[in-house]
Amino acid sequence: MSTETLTRAESAVRGYLAAWNATELADRRAAIAAAFGTDARYVDPLADVTGHDGLDALIAGVHQQFPGMVFSLVGDVDAHHDVLRFRWGLGPDGAEPLVIGFDVARIDDEGRITGVQGFLDRVPGGA
Repeated sequence: MSTETLTRAESAVRGYLAAWNATELADRRAAIAAAFGTDARYVDPLADVTGHDGLDALIAGVHQQFPGMVFSLVGDVDAHHDVLRFRWGLGPDGAEPLVIGFDVARIDDEGRITGVQGFLDRVPGGA
């Protein structure tokens, strides 16, 4: 994998995590606009949303369900061409994640995410 591809992928993942960690509406909307293409689609076993409004509602709902929790990168980002994959965790800052997921994303020429296929590896009961 080229250094340029990895740098673009890592930057996209940082933006992705910033969007998911933004709790205030204005900050979240700005982070989503910076990280995701206008018509980006996000799909996982619990959600299927398209566009910035859909992403905003989804992320806000996760913050309601898991107040005070933060998303963090688990392991390294892997990428080739315009596709990247990475694992993330959701939990108390600096502690073992309660939720762990694995996402595959596609990015556009500007490095914004155009689509995410998410998988949930670990989810607490009742979530």
